[in-house]
Amino acid sequence: MNAPASATNEVVREFPIINQRGLHARASAKFVQVASGFDATIHVEKDGVKVGGTSIMGLMMLAASPGYSIRVIASGPEAVPAMDALEQLVASRFGEEI
Repeated sequence: MNAPASATNEVVREFPIINQRGLHARASAKFVQVASGFDATIHVEKDGVKVGGTSIMGLMMLAASPGYSIRVIASGPEAVPAMDALEQLVASRFGEEI
């Protein structure tokens, strides 16, 4: 589910977690690496808990297992390309084998 960018250039999308181990340490590190490469502020939510998208520990604390979805919120000048890159990362199972 995609929401349009608002006047503040905020983009919100839901990503299903489809890799075998969920949002574990390595997947979280890859997420942070991608999120840190853009001029954007990234937050991630699951079950009402919101963490910074550049915090490996925060992402791991969400305990996003396969079958769950995370809500990603990006704002800033590069919010759209950041969100596109994160969506591709999650959809590719964080580069993990099936």
